[in-house]
Amino acid sequence: MKFEILLTRLAMAVSSVAVTVGLADIVYGVAASQDGVSLKKMVLLTLFSLAILGLFYGNIVYQLTRIGQLKRSLPRSSGYAEGLYGAGRVPPVAILIPSYKEQLSVVMQTVVSAALAEYPERRITILIDDPPACTGADHQALCATRELAVELNEFFRDAAEKFGAAARQYDERLRSGSLMLEREQEILASLYAEAALVVESIGLRYAELSNPAFAHTDEVFAREIIDRLVREHRERAAGLRNSLEINDALLDREYRRLRALFTVPINSFERKRFDNLSHAPNKAMNLNSYIGLIGRAFLVSRSAAGAPVLTESVSTDADLVIAGADYILTVDADSIILPDYLLKLVSIMEADQSIAIAQTPYSAFPNAQSLLERVAGATTDIQYLVHQGFTAYNATFWVGANAVLRRAALQEIKTDLEERGHFVPVFIQDKTQIEDTGSTIDLVARGWRLHNHPERLAFSATPADFGALVIQRRRWANGGLIVFKDLLDLWSRGDSLRTGKLEAVIRSHYLVSPALANIGLLLLLLIPFGSEYSNFWFPMAAAPYYLLYGRDLKRSGYEWRDLLRVYSLTLLLVPVNLAGVYRSIQQMVTGRKSPFARTPKIGDRTSAPACHLLALWGLTAAALLSAGVNLWFGNLLFFWFSAINTGFFIYGVLCLIGLPEAIADLKLSLPSRPAEGNVSARVAPALAEQPHL
Repeated sequence: MKFEILLTRLAMAVSSVAVTVGLADIVYGVAASQDGVSLKKMVLLTLFSLAILGLFYGNIVYQLTRIGQLKRSLPRSSGYAEGLYGAGRVPPVAILIPSYKEQLSVVMQTVVSAALAEYPERRITILIDDPPACTGADHQALCATRELAVELNEFFRDAAEKFGAAARQYDERLRSGSLMLEREQEILASLYAEAALVVESIGLRYAELSNPAFAHTDEVFAREIIDRLVREHRERAAGLRNSLEINDALLDREYRRLRALFTVPINSFERKRFDNLSHAPNKAMNLNSYIGLIGRAFLVSRSAAGAPVLTESVSTDADLVIAGADYILTVDADSIILPDYLLKLVSIMEADQSIAIAQTPYSAFPNAQSLLERVAGATTDIQYLVHQGFTAYNATFWVGANAVLRRAALQEIKTDLEERGHFVPVFIQDKTQIEDTGSTIDLVARGWRLHNHPERLAFSATPADFGALVIQRRRWANGGLIVFKDLLDLWSRGDSLRTGKLEAVIRSHYLVSPALANIGLLLLLLIPFGSEYSNFWFPMAAAPYYLLYGRDLKRSGYEWRDLLRVYSLTLLLVPVNLAGVYRSIQQMVTGRKSPFARTPKIGDRTSAPACHLLALWGLTAAALLSAGVNLWFGNLLFFWFSAINTGFFIYGVLCLIGLPEAIADLKLSLPSRPAEGNVSARVAPALAEQPHL
């Protein structure tokens, strides 16, 4: 690690010197030109400088976060897990899984991973957001999700009762004085062997629902959760049989642990069934609706219009009682968490009461079936490392696929919103597409900290085709500028930063990078700056960044050639990111929120919007034209820059999107030319413009 830190510092120095010398050389050349400094030259110099500095900003932040990530290490075990099975109070955790029209296998995988996450006081609620009055196939899918919650609850309840009975029998033997350590040793070993069989059986049940389109996610689920727990339980059984250190304290702890392994109530909740809860079409308000009910009891009654409403009541006569919770774990329905996720993150939060959110930014499922999914997954895994570096500078942002939230912190940032004549609570703000990022600023403003655990404990799905990726990445790029304004307002009020200027540098870049990086790249591709801007110092400034990025790809299990593919994907996403930035600006001007767009998790391919495909063809043509013009005028550096980017554009369209797929999607967009043959059967329409997905 010391070598990597030294290499990163050297790279940062090289990049800084190269950019400084390069810009100084160009400014001097423009100022000293024989025909003087014209308005045109000033405009070109300003645009070029902004483009270079915007890209250099990202370069330096990446290197800073890399140093921060390399310096961090796994915390030592605090023994918290053992303490959980004592006689003291265990802080309860409510596990919330927001779901909207998910495939049954996707939901089951997420729920089972959460149910098998070890923690003695946990309960799971699937927050089903499908319209209750849907019909046809949608209604069948909704009923199947409801039935899945019932089935899984019964399965875990039966398993928990078996081990609970064994624990009660142990308590009776202990009270009666008939306890024999050797016999208890064998009983415990048999119980752990039985626990392995329980986990195996739930794995087999999932296999009945598994979808070939998600085979690589199934493989991770089987290896990292089912097979791992089966192996651990059997190893524990063997260890107990051979142990020479059996004592009363160990017996008590093991029986308590066995009792808790499968004690996890599972139910579902549908906010849209109740008229006085929020029906706003986004994930944030789905979560907010349920969080506002935690620890309370309600009667189900009817409004004057006859619609069901919830009325708070005492628990003795309530129709709906929702248990209290100190912590809330949110897990997206396309994600899984590993068995020690809760033990580790709750332990961290219990040790540091200033932490509002603890998370492990998700990793991409490995061994993707499509090249695009592999490359998009590579960018996700690099972002995992970047987010680890954020914590080193106290610049962590909440990334919402999975996180443990302190309920007391959410109560501090709670506001109320009037919707359809009812006041509804808002804990997680929904004014942008990136509700987790906006809520981060709300928490920081009240002195709370966020924490990234430096260990891969969660996996989440990556879009397998360009159409789905467009929806995801456009949503990610939409809202950063709005949240950046909130961050500026926070600083203008005099709220100091704990870690100084580096926190400001990193937080700001996270919010403005979709605008800066993509606009900067677009300027360099489209504007003919001329020979006076051809300067070898700028490739020298970029080289260290790509060297480090490639090394980090290797550290994450990828190959050096994936670096070239990632760059190609970066070019493909330029119009996508700029569309997200445009929608942010549009919202800032008009005050109207963009409709929430869900990333599809379906086996079929999602068609890409024609506007983005046409924009890519336009950028490819512009880059090719720029290469020709620069070659004609002898600007060799810009010629090579444009020519290389043209090659990456063409590679991206042919190999990452697929030329037949791109043509099919363009045909789908033509009203007079509907899809023919098997295209409509294998292509799902893009979901980006629907109000709630």
